[in-house]
Amino acid sequence: MTPQDNEDIWAQMYKATRKEYHPEDVSPFIQAHHVVAAVQSAKTGKIYTGFCIEGASGVMNLCAERVAALNMYMSEGNLIARRLIACRDKAPANGGTPCGACREFFMQAAYENREMEILTDFETRKTVLLKDLIPNWWGDKRYKV
Repeated sequence: MTPQDNEDIWAQMYKATRKEYHPEDVSPFIQAHHVVAAVQSAKTGKIYTGFCIEGASGVMNLCAERVAALNMYMSEGNLIARRLIACRDKAPANGGTPCGACREFFMQAAYENREMEILTDFETRKTVLLKDLIPNWWGDKRYKV
């Protein structure tokens, strides 16, 4: 039994994000580590973290949520997430969900991700499902084929 066994999964995930949070300027054009995220693998239950990296040119940006998912994929070849938390200097409170690009990424990565829980309020443990953030998603037809 580990010390983390006494913490709920959201506390474990939040603690994991804190290790990644240390905003820094990589160059005069690029910032990193000012948004952090953790995903829990639906396959193994392991927690994977990521941090954002943003440049002056928007096409180079990588959100923390997608970096966490890519870390999961690199480690276990899996893109199905059970849970997601993203934050800055404090735990999520009163909302805060992944951007549209991240929502779309998770929807396209695996049909099962529509059931992914996204923490919107750490204090109350309030969550929302990804499918509720993208009702009537355009890609449903492809998955049903």
